[in-house]
Amino acid sequence: MYAETNSLNNSLKTVQEDFRLIIDLVSVLAVAACGGLFAALLRQPVLLGYLIGGMVVGPTGLGLIKELIQVETLAQFGVAFLLFALGVEFSLAELKKVQGIALGGGAAQIILTIAVTVLVCGFSGFWGTLPAKGVFLGSILSLSSTAVVLKCLMERNETETPHGQVLLGILVVQDLALGLMLAVLPALDKPPELIGVAILMALVKIGLFTAGAVAVGKFVIPSLLRLLARTESKELFLLGVVALCLGIALLTEYLGLSIEMGAFVAGLMISEVEYADQTLTYVEPLRDIFASLFFVSIGMLIDPLFLWNNLELILGLVALVLVGKFFIVTPIVKLFRYPLKTAIIAGVGLAQIGEFSFVLASKGQALGLVSRRIYSLILGTTAVTLIITPFLLRLIPIVFDWIESIPWLKPYISGEVGPIEVSEDLPYKGHIVVCGYGRVGKNLVKLLQMHDLPLVVIDQSESRIQQLREAKLPYVYGNCASLHVLETAGVNAARGMAVALPDPMSSRLSLKRALELSPELDIVLRANNNKNIEVFYQLGAREVVQPEFEASLQMATHLLTDVGLSPIVIQREMKEIRDRHYLDLRPEETESQSRRGVREATQDLNRRWYPLPSGSPLIGMTLEQADMRYLTGVSLMAIERANGKEIDYPDGKTKLEEGDKLLLVGQDSEFAALDEFARGQATIPNQSSACQWIFVSSECKLIGKTLEKIEFQTIFGVQVQAMRRDGRFIRIPDVHTELQSRDQLLLCGNLTALQQLEQLLAPSNVTIPIAITVVKASEIEKLKEYLPLDNLRE
Repeated sequence: MYAETNSLNNSLKTVQEDFRLIIDLVSVLAVAACGGLFAALLRQPVLLGYLIGGMVVGPTGLGLIKELIQVETLAQFGVAFLLFALGVEFSLAELKKVQGIALGGGAAQIILTIAVTVLVCGFSGFWGTLPAKGVFLGSILSLSSTAVVLKCLMERNETETPHGQVLLGILVVQDLALGLMLAVLPALDKPPELIGVAILMALVKIGLFTAGAVAVGKFVIPSLLRLLARTESKELFLLGVVALCLGIALLTEYLGLSIEMGAFVAGLMISEVEYADQTLTYVEPLRDIFASLFFVSIGMLIDPLFLWNNLELILGLVALVLVGKFFIVTPIVKLFRYPLKTAIIAGVGLAQIGEFSFVLASKGQALGLVSRRIYSLILGTTAVTLIITPFLLRLIPIVFDWIESIPWLKPYISGEVGPIEVSEDLPYKGHIVVCGYGRVGKNLVKLLQMHDLPLVVIDQSESRIQQLREAKLPYVYGNCASLHVLETAGVNAARGMAVALPDPMSSRLSLKRALELSPELDIVLRANNNKNIEVFYQLGAREVVQPEFEASLQMATHLLTDVGLSPIVIQREMKEIRDRHYLDLRPEETESQSRRGVREATQDLNRRWYPLPSGSPLIGMTLEQADMRYLTGVSLMAIERANGKEIDYPDGKTKLEEGDKLLLVGQDSEFAALDEFARGQATIPNQSSACQWIFVSSECKLIGKTLEKIEFQTIFGVQVQAMRRDGRFIRIPDVHTELQSRDQLLLCGNLTALQQLEQLLAPSNVTIPIAITVVKASEIEKLKEYLPLDNLRE
């Protein structure tokens, strides 16, 4: 009877334990969902929500979950699937785009971080004197967060930008290095004299395992996946892939390596197979569920009380990590000939500790490499850096705007440094400038070549410049947003310009600065999303192309032609849609959504609200008549009426009214020019006069003479309204200013006189007859200095 009772109690206890596991599992999934939702609402990476949720329900929080062993066991599946999916997603093609900075820079960053950490630990005596522990800590610090950085880049549509490519390239190499770190980690637990031998043995094991994996991946895996796919059963395919992943993971554990490395290698074996995308699609739900378990379990190990009691130490460690990694990454990226701005963004973006550091830290604790206190410090420091990183990346544009207001720093940060390299056969007049030689830029160049049009390509990618060298195309190696690079490409004398950059910010800067050099330049841009279309038009683009809308128009053209509609009618309708800036295709927005869109679209630009002065001569004029961008350089993005109504992206027919507030984008000097313009302190063109920007060529006979000596007003009846020199906007320049080659003058006066001055300041091959009526003999003598005698008739 006693034996039966004891057996029954044991059975009930087992049932209770199993039921407890179910409760714990449901609790973890629920808190992961709530924490992830909370983080998403705050526009933070969801893994931060998982960590905070784990802290709340864990033993050191509310204590809802006391037994961590079962949860941690399930979390191991999360790590395995996480690394398996990472291996499947790995693409050699993507890595080749930035292979120099990715392989060289990524490896240098990891090695330098580990070396610096070992030295700091050695000199400070922190954490003992064993270099092995310094290597372990350095390995943890060297990894950055792919999840956080990728999410930030995707939110800002910057994955294809130069800094986005640099960040992703280095992150891929870091993720690859994780497999090697996990394999070498057990060797670090050996006595100092045996560490070298242990690491060598670990590397030999890795080499043998890798060779076997390559063979299996080439000859066995493709056939196996084809067999599973042939069944046309999603369940069988998923089961086969999961069994393969976990089987290889267990094999690596048996060989003394790690489950995580085995899962990663299993993913790599599948990554180059034709079923890689299908595999990833099936595995991603499992990966996301089990990965959330892993991050929640990590959160359970974080003691909020410990963090609070050691807050100063953790914040100090966070500062050391951010500053240290920034000053390691930034010089490395700069050494690979990237602009300083790109290097700074990369330094900030990689300055945190990544989610895979949790994997290393937990593995190190299991091996006894770290104490519980050190492990808690690592977890706390990592969590704080992950939280801070998105805010730092959002702060960068604001900091850059502030730095660009400092004249001696602006050329370095704004990309206004000279080109790195220039091809020998640049055309200097009547050509087309193409910014960006990616997929769109490359196709555009091919089409222009078909018509034998002269062109110059600007790009700052070494691999793309090499393609241009091989194709023997004229190029300028540099940043499209740099005034000096644009000047070198001959934007002043170009027939047109196409901006095919994936980065909206670089596109806006390229557009703005090209128009500073040539205000009447015909510029066409590519807009990757809806919110940039109107911004580009307001900044002065002649045409904006949105790829998705263009695809819709082309498909509609084909179908409408097929059903019998007149091609002329169809083309007219499509042109009207383009002329309306795709408004027919864009989703309708409420007034609040439109306002928010304007703010977001201009957040990276220097903007301000300007109240129109009472009694301004601009009041009652249309924007087309005022032509503020042409005459002062500012771009008008929105108007707020006196009654509170806001007009976003106003068109040329919009009239300015008393009490208007204008949302302007431009430089401080341009804002000052507009202020003079709006107060009536500068000439406003009327029916009898006009204003024109005129470029001073190197052949001009007036170079070196002061504006006072030239006497534009006295002799020609024309007033100098403004000057652009080296990208600076000078409103009503001083009369003692000497004229220099490549200056631009904004001249206002009689249209005939302006045409004559254009021939004088920028001589062309076509001679325009010049007839100037003068009274004083002294003025005739001055004209003889400026003009060829053949053109002068007294």
